[in-house]
Amino acid sequence: MHYWLMKTEPGTFGVEQLAAAQHHTTGWDGVRNYQARNMLRDQMKKGDQAFMYYSSTEVPGIVAIMEVVREGYPDPTAFDRRHEHYDAQSDRRNPRWFMVDVQLKRRLAHTVTLPELRAHAARELKGMVLLRPGNRLSVTPVESAHWKFILALESRAPST
Repeated sequence: MHYWLMKTEPGTFGVEQLAAAQHHTTGWDGVRNYQARNMLRDQMKKGDQAFMYYSSTEVPGIVAIMEVVREGYPDPTAFDRRHEHYDAQSDRRNPRWFMVDVQLKRRLAHTVTLPELRAHAARELKGMVLLRPGNRLSVTPVESAHWKFILALESRAPST
């Protein structure tokens, strides 16, 4: 099993929408970065776990755990002229953009905030892709040791 961090904006798609989806499952569409696309298409496997991470919010952080329930497949929003993720250069015979289906496993007891994560960047979370300067990828791998440490952070009282 592999671990991932998947960024979203709560105003666009949040844990509440995932919880309200049938079977708490939905497609993770709209990724329009080639490096992130490659991870969705080639590396994410059924059963992998992912953190749902809120970005572009007052206090960014990890809010939930999801499971990949369907491996990479062509993102149909790329072909829909009416959809905000439409890409006129996409070709159904040779798809450019891919997505996976994710299912909500559980919300975290409290948001593990970006400042909490950064406080451990020099030691326990050293090398975590999210914490690297300039990282803007919406999908990033998470090392097993980092995953376990973040879950341990969840069990601590939130920082104030």
